[in-house]
Amino acid sequence: MTTLKNNDFSDIAYNRKSIRVYDETVKISHEEMLEMIEEATLAPSSVNMQPWRFVIVESDEEKANLKPLIRFNTRQNDTSSAMILIFGDMLCYEFGEEIYDKAVAEGKMSQEVRDQQIGAIIPYYKNFTREQMNDVVKIDSSLAAMQLMLSARAHGYDTNPIGGFEADQLAAAFGLDPERFVPVMVLSIGKAAEVGYDSVRLAADKFTTFK
Repeated sequence: MTTLKNNDFSDIAYNRKSIRVYDETVKISHEEMLEMIEEATLAPSSVNMQPWRFVIVESDEEKANLKPLIRFNTRQNDTSSAMILIFGDMLCYEFGEEIYDKAVAEGKMSQEVRDQQIGAIIPYYKNFTREQMNDVVKIDSSLAAMQLMLSARAHGYDTNPIGGFEADQLAAAFGLDPERFVPVMVLSIGKAAEVGYDSVRLAADKFTTFK
């Protein structure tokens, strides 16, 4: 078993540095971006419905489209290799049969179990209130977002998670149905052109209770 030392984990976990300015000459190929997203989507999701959806904003034209929607985060937009918009799909269960059929085809689930699961899960999800579904897709998509940040770090890139954006406008601005796709966060990605600044954390025993 490999044991991580504290400084090893700090490096993997991004070392808590906030990067706002990137090397504008660095571009990320679509192949590598998809590889990082594949790694990110190994994150767990409720009943494996995988509600995360990604829009990669990399062209000057589309970055200009995004700029007025991200408030005080324009430096990241201007200099990053790409801005990754992460949405949660409120109708993610429409992919349920495809997901579970793939599990059967790969020998990870029997047809009987597949049929039982689909028969129970799809009606259950369809009966969720909008608020309940919103919670599910945002929790699951946030897990993928964090894993994407770690994947990017392993590939030698830096990221910055952004929550300050016009949530009511983001989906429509990029051709998505705002009733179906709810924005979760925006990630800037690229090679840092600055050291960034450290933040502090409270000690773990401040917010942990053992029973």
